[in-house]
Amino acid sequence: MRKNQVSRNQRIHIPKKVEDASVQLMLPVDVASVKQAFATANDKRFKYADALDQATKEDPELHQISTIPSDSSELIVITKLKKLGAYILAVTVKSPAKFRPVFINRMQNYSLSALENLLNANFIRMDSPEHKAQREKHQTDALIQLKMVAYVAMLSENAKCILMRQYKQISIQVGEIINLIMAWKKSDDKQWQTKKF
Repeated sequence: MRKNQVSRNQRIHIPKKVEDASVQLMLPVDVASVKQAFATANDKRFKYADALDQATKEDPELHQISTIPSDSSELIVITKLKKLGAYILAVTVKSPAKFRPVFINRMQNYSLSALENLLNANFIRMDSPEHKAQREKHQTDALIQLKMVAYVAMLSENAKCILMRQYKQISIQVGEIINLIMAWKKSDDKQWQTKKF
């Protein structure tokens, strides 16, 4: 008989008290399911929908950046990138100090550099082929920096520097901004084709 198998002579030792692990789980469905299991085990009433709602409430950092006013005269992509930068700052303010030089500074710097590139691109008029090329270069640099933000965020989550929900939110925001930049580039290309010099 193999060691890993349980025979009739051996017993499985089940702990008498199981700790509530719901705080360590990141997915709202998992959190609600664990709470439901504990309520059922203790013969208590439980409303799954309420627990799921509570687990899916937006995180405090996201709520904090939603109060930032947006400038109506600014491109939506620039406003979204500013909010991403603010979210990264809010999320990383309590991160362990040992991660600051490796992950935190990189994420913050990449998001700020991407913002700088988009602002530069926005100020360049497409009145010559050289200016169009400069504008495209700034847009492309911003795309690369945003992809680096997403990658460093993934590494940060793996190292337990940020939470899974925070990593997901960064990924969602980066994806939205990348889509907006791609739409901006397409719009520029269409405008360029209609111009006559």
